Parts: sequence; structure tokens; C-alpha cells
Amino acid sequence: MNLRLSDEQRMIQKTIRRFVEKELIPLENEVLRNEREGKPSLSPEKKYELQMKAKDAGFWGINTPEEYGGADLGQMMMAIVYMEISKTFVPFSFGGYADNILYYANEEQKKNYLIPTINGEKKSCFAMTEPGAGSDTRNIRTTAVKDGNEWILNGEKTFITGGNEADFVMVMAVTDKEKHQLTGRDGVTCFIADRSMGWKSEYIHTMGEWGPASLIFEDVRVPEENILGEIDRGYDLGLEWIGFARWIVGAQAVGAAERLLQMAIDYSKERETFGKPIADRQAIQWQIADSAVEIEAARWLVLNAAYTLDQGEDNRHVASMAKLYGSNMGNRVVDRVLQIHGGMGYTRELPIERWYREARLWRIYDGTDEIQKLIISRNLLKGHVKLGQFI
Repeated sequence: MNLRLSDEQRMIQKTIRRFVEKELIPLENEVLRNEREGKPSLSPEKKYELQMKAKDAGFWGINTPEEYGGADLGQMMMAIVYMEISKTFVPFSFGGYADNILYYANEEQKKNYLIPTINGEKKSCFAMTEPGAGSDTRNIRTTAVKDGNEWILNGEKTFITGGNEADFVMVMAVTDKEKHQLTGRDGVTCFIADRSMGWKSEYIHTMGEWGPASLIFEDVRVPEENILGEIDRGYDLGLEWIGFARWIVGAQAVGAAERLLQMAIDYSKERETFGKPIADRQAIQWQIADSAVEIEAARWLVLNAAYTLDQGEDNRHVASMAKLYGSNMGNRVVDRVLQIHGGMGYTRELPIERWYREARLWRIYDGTDEIQKLIISRNLLKGHVKLGQFI
């Protein structure tokens, strides 16, 4: 068992780290100022400029198959990438990619949606969550009724990332109520719906800077050829999309926590109380030690989830573990770091309070803590997974 990154992985990691330090972290004050003034964190022009700089550095389509012009570096590398770019809250993503389930598109759909998305000509979003159906997908109420060679969609989706900017949505709708109520999995179909087909989006204000959307479907007509995958089998695509997103949340938490802990270490050496740096105080030392141990534990859970996927194995169990532990670890670390900084940590002069608000979301989206615990315990109790199976 090799518990170290390869030379190639280390080289890529260092290159991305330099990019984050040189191009992204210097923008943090600008981002904080814009957000305080109610403006977008970064302009679309600035985001595009950053993507082009990354592309010039060789980072375009990091996990996109080579046949579509990507680097196809694998899930382990994807985990490392997310850990590095999450060391800043500056909104950024490497271009040249598309949602994993969009690769199930047929040839015509690939031409109209997949390739334009990879090329940055179109933006997509995925819509499954509803006001009454988050973790309990059996409660999906959005319906699709066939009318000739079209399907008429009605319903509402909520907390949709990228929903306000998307040109098209991959939306889950019930196409067979009896099947869906019977199994909770069947009878749901995934449709590709262009914004021009009539759905609308509304901005949802949150305690953090994440700006999700509500998507409204009122008699939206979607042509039959826009069904993604198989009819009545869309739920499987939804699980695949969510399964990928879960361990990525863990990777984001690792990156942010590592940056935050370094801030606490540096500050504890400078801040003095009663004639000594607070770094000499046992209460501070223990918080730093606990945080460092938890970060490393979360890192290996995430890397194991990514490695399992690279081996072509079902990683849903370890993905839930990585998401559950990683998101909670991130919340504990940011809380300790704010405590170490005292009153200054609570101000908007430092970015800690911003991370504090963002971190609380990690335990909710892409499956709550409670759902991850349900999945993990159910797998073990029903014998789907054996203890130590993923070693």
C-alpha cells in the first residue's frame, strides 16, 4: 500500500498551490469588499481571466476525458485539486469540464450540451432537491406528463447551485407515480431543459455567500429527445451525481481547514497575553493539535473515496464517511480558529467569520449529517459493506 503521492501528483499539487497563492489569495480583500457591498464576489470577466491563466498553465478539463480535450487525471488528482483551491474562498473553478452525468448523453445531446459546456459556451445546473424533498427523494413532486413528442414539466426545485446562471438544467421529474411511490427509485426521469423552454429562476438569500436558486417549472415543454439516459431510470443518475459531490465536500473542508489552522498557528505566535505568546498556552496548543489530527484523518478519508472510484469500485459508503467526517471536522476547526483569534476572529477584518458561515453549509448540502449516518449504518447493518472492506 502506497500512502504517498506520486512524483507527478506532487508536481501538479505544487503547481496548483502556486497558482492559488499567486492569482487567487491576493484577490481575497477585493472579494470581501464586494460581498460587503452586496456585489458579486468577482465579475464574470475576472473569472474568465483566471480560467484562461489556469488554461495557459496547463489546467483545463482536469478530469475531462482526453477525447474531449481534457487531461483526465483521475479522481485522486481531483481530490488534491479541490483541497488546494479550497484554501481560499475566492470563487474559482478550472474550466473545461461538465457534470459527470452529462456524459450519459447521446451523440446529439453531446453536440448540443456536453461539448458546449466543456468549451465554456454553456453553463449547466442539476436540479433534484425540492421544498418538500431534500434527502427524502421519494417526496419529489415535480411531474412530467407526455403530450405527443413532448413532456410537460410542472413543479419547483430549490437550493440549486448555479441555477441563476445556468443556460440549461438537468432536472429530475416523476414520469410514473405508481412506480415511484412503490420503490422510491423508479419512475423518475432526467430531462435536459433549456432556459429558453420557459423555466424561471429566483435567487435565494442565505447566511453565507452561496447564492442558490429556486427553479420554477410551469407547463414547460421539453422534447422527447431531451431525456438524459433512460426513461424512469433518472434516479440512478441522480445518485451518481450526488455520490461524486459528497466526497468533494470533504476535500473542500480539508483545504479550508488547513489554511485556517495555519492562520491560527501564525497568530498564536504573535499574540501575547500576560507577557507570553498564546502559543505557549496549553489551551491553545491542544486546539491546534486536535485540529491537525482531524484534518489528516479527513484527508485520508477523502483520498480513499477518490482512490476507490479510480479503481472502478462503488465508493458511496466511503464517500458518505468522507463527507460526514470532513464537513464536521471543518466546522470544528473554523470554530477553534475563531476562538484562538478572539474578538478579531469575529470581525469582518479577517476572513474567518466568512468561512464560519460557509462551513455550516457543508453539513447540510449534498446530503445532511443525518442522511450520511443513515447510509453508513444501513450499509453495515444489512451487510452491504463489511468493516475494513476498503483497506
